[in-house]
Amino acid sequence: MTRRAFLKWMLSLAAAAAALGWLSFEWLGKLSRLRETGGGIGETGGGVGGTGGGTGGIRPPNGPAAEAADRPPRQPEDSGPPLLSYAILSDLHINADDPNPSRHLREALDDLASFGDKVELVMITGDITDTGRDRDYREFRKILDGYRLPPYYANMGNHDYYNIWIDDKGQWNQEHMPNGKTDRQSRETFMKFFGMEKPYREVEAGGFKHLLLSQEAYVQERPEVGEGAWYSDEQLDWLRKKLEEAPRGRPIFVYIHQPLPPAGQDGRTHQLIRAREFRSILEPYTNVFVFCGHRHQDFENGASHYEKETFHLFHNSSVGRVLNRNYQQASMTKSQGLYIQVYRDKVVVRGREFSKRQWIGAAEWSLPLEA
Repeated sequence: MTRRAFLKWMLSLAAAAAALGWLSFEWLGKLSRLRETGGGIGETGGGVGGTGGGTGGIRPPNGPAAEAADRPPRQPEDSGPPLLSYAILSDLHINADDPNPSRHLREALDDLASFGDKVELVMITGDITDTGRDRDYREFRKILDGYRLPPYYANMGNHDYYNIWIDDKGQWNQEHMPNGKTDRQSRETFMKFFGMEKPYREVEAGGFKHLLLSQEAYVQERPEVGEGAWYSDEQLDWLRKKLEEAPRGRPIFVYIHQPLPPAGQDGRTHQLIRAREFRSILEPYTNVFVFCGHRHQDFENGASHYEKETFHLFHNSSVGRVLNRNYQQASMTKSQGLYIQVYRDKVVVRGREFSKRQWIGAAEWSLPLEA
């Protein structure tokens, strides 16, 4: 298939997707954005990403945290101090050939450093890289090494599987996909970088359970999944078991990449595919908070970023590319994420504009915990 034919085919899929309400931007605009630059693919410069480099908030490389432009909010005295304060970043899209996502990630980490000790943990909900190349992971490592970080963890997004589209000259080549590579190799690269034995994991932080789920296959292994998130029986059984083990009444935090389809449906491309079973597993638990990425929607564009089902569902924006309602990157300057504070009786979620070091008034939620 020629490049022109492939673009025409993608646009026809996008039009159908928009009519069905499951369009997301990644697959729609991929080829028009990706730079076809050369560059070999070497070994990933890695290390265990989940351990971080410090225990008391994010620090810039030289000296204490910067002066805060806008301190984290204080809560009423009757809630007591927060039991856990942390950040959720999504859709970084680090690309060794594009300096903008790297600049936005540095903006986010610089801003969070201004919070001092009030960032105890960083969660990243997928699309750490733009194409999953080793050189993208090396660029990511270079950025992280510039900071003293609290513990940080991540799950996989669809873009972290995109190395199968890259040929041995470092160029996008859909005609020869998988270009001698496999989905398994993408998983192994990701897991090695973050020190994981499987693409999903449990983290205990602040006395609370955090469960990170990842798609376990992409189009090289399962062409039918498209850009959707397919979870195995093993992963869903693991999720069920971890929720059963959690203390009743305590909040539980679940991290996915692709969003859920409407209730009562299983997902398609750009969605969590086994959504009905996922919802049924969460249904008995009232204090579950689910955070997803993938949509990149600007917190200020009127799109819905919070939905209440039997659980709480949040749609994060993007650090690397914030999009408008038409899935266009209308602003090259915006970079957004979430800041979470857990209290004994509630969870507070706030959107943050990292480029301006400001809270986003349209993205503020204070949700009481049910007994």
